Amino acid sequence: MSMLRNIVGGASKDLRSKLTAHAVGIAFMAILFAIFIAAIGGRREDLRESDWGIERYLDIRDFDFGNPVDRALFRETLERFYPGQSGRSDSLIRAIDDLRQRRFSDPRYKVGSDRQGLTWEIVGKLLPMYLQFLTVYVLVLVIIYLAAQRIALYRFVKMKQYRESDLEQAYQCAKAVHSWRDAKSVRSALPTIVVLIAKALIQGALVVLLFSPAYVIAYSLKTSVDTSSLLFMIFLGIVSNGVLIHTANRLFGLLVSESRKGYVQTAIVKNLHSSYEWNTPDGISLRSLLGLRQGFKAHVFHHIYLNARFQFIPALKEHAAFLITGLVIIEMALNIQGQLCYELLQQILYRQYDVVAMVVLGIFFAVKATEIVIDIWHDRQKRQYGY
Repeated sequence: MSMLRNIVGGASKDLRSKLTAHAVGIAFMAILFAIFIAAIGGRREDLRESDWGIERYLDIRDFDFGNPVDRALFRETLERFYPGQSGRSDSLIRAIDDLRQRRFSDPRYKVGSDRQGLTWEIVGKLLPMYLQFLTVYVLVLVIIYLAAQRIALYRFVKMKQYRESDLEQAYQCAKAVHSWRDAKSVRSALPTIVVLIAKALIQGALVVLLFSPAYVIAYSLKTSVDTSSLLFMIFLGIVSNGVLIHTANRLFGLLVSESRKGYVQTAIVKNLHSSYEWNTPDGISLRSLLGLRQGFKAHVFHHIYLNARFQFIPALKEHAAFLITGLVIIEMALNIQGQLCYELLQQILYRQYDVVAMVVLGIFFAVKATEIVIDIWHDRQKRQYGY
């Protein structure tokens, strides 16, 4: 609580308004879902109570309502007990036929029909699944942020080095061969051409992999990999659905935009380093770019990076929402028992909508918590760099 008070107390007016909006949104959704859960729970009890009176007829031993003789005998029995009330007998028989049909078509009367909806036992069962889901979500979000940063920075530096693509370099190398009949010239150029083409093919395969739907990757590896493991879920969350590439492209676009602004030329005039060659005194250190803490002191790239990252931080909220949706789909598609979203799918099939609402509310809280953390982080960056 003291940490929360320190955060709110030192926050800017803009952050306070955002936190207030988040609190109102969380409270509103919690109340709305609580009303929905209470309404669904009450309706389920009424439904089971009304069916119980009919189910006792279906439990009569050695009696088959599908047999015309047994049906006729049942009708005669009703007329004996309720003489002159044929309408009541017809209504009861129709209700019995309706229940018999639902026993074949309604998922609640199949395997899993003994589920009692939202109980403390169900909450205790879902809690470890929810914590595992949050663990995967947080780890994937952090890894994607760190990896996307490095991909974007590396792409930007390579762009600034004005180097051609691997395929273009392979073409130029092939074009430089004087004669393909000259064995010596071909032997000299061929290894370089092969390496460049191989690099281009590997990059293309990686792009295809990173944009592939998670279930395609999962089912292609299911026979050789334990798809229920935590590491496999993290791997799928990182490499599938284009989240990593989309996040990296967003930061790369901001880096390019910042590099074209006037302060960059001003910084160069003031003798800040501006070379983008690797590991030179006035260039970019590859170790600094790939390390945990990026630092490009005395280089114009340092200011480009800080300004681009400041604009990129709020965009993480969009990527986080997209990521958590992808994780929900992954867990549903893999049909792995013990996963939160597999259980969510099962509860939908068995029409346990109060349990479904509780799981969805938990996922909503995860998204909201992410947005709050990002807003606090962005506000601290704003005050640190004097925005």
